[in-house]
Amino acid sequence: MNRRAFTLLELLVVVAIIAVLAGLLTPVYQRVMAAGRATECLAHLRQLGMGLTAYLTDHENQMPVLKTARESRADEVPVIDNTLGKYVTDPGIFTCPADGKYAQASGTSYIWNVALNGQTLGSLNFIGLVEQHSRIPILADKEGFHLYTEDKVNILYADGHATKDLKFLGP
Repeated sequence: MNRRAFTLLELLVVVAIIAVLAGLLTPVYQRVMAAGRATECLAHLRQLGMGLTAYLTDHENQMPVLKTARESRADEVPVIDNTLGKYVTDPGIFTCPADGKYAQASGTSYIWNVALNGQTLGSLNFIGLVEQHSRIPILADKEGFHLYTEDKVNILYADGHATKDLKFLGP
């Protein structure tokens, strides 16, 4: 019987190849996971938009008067999670999956555009963008959670669409 065993050098070459492949695939895996979290966060903003639509139906199309955000859940101020909470089915949508700190402390990963407080949906005005609902931001990520996207934040606009584009700043 003539059996050939692997030499130490051959084993080291195989281990080195595996290490190189793992090194190449790790950043790709991180980007794919980050893109998935950004997409889920975008879906949460869309669901919050549907909750806001239900709120507007109950309040004669008048935007709520809210604070931008709060630092702690103990703060007794009107913010999106304690105002829109009864209009959404899952309280988890107030948390962006890429947010590692804000939602746990404050109740949400998102901030409210206070410039819209008390305005009616039919006559929204934000920095001169009168009735251009596709360019008026309502909610956005509190921070640039999405490192692998160009703008790093997701935004919900007054027409109900959510995206990563900062349309209100562009042409």
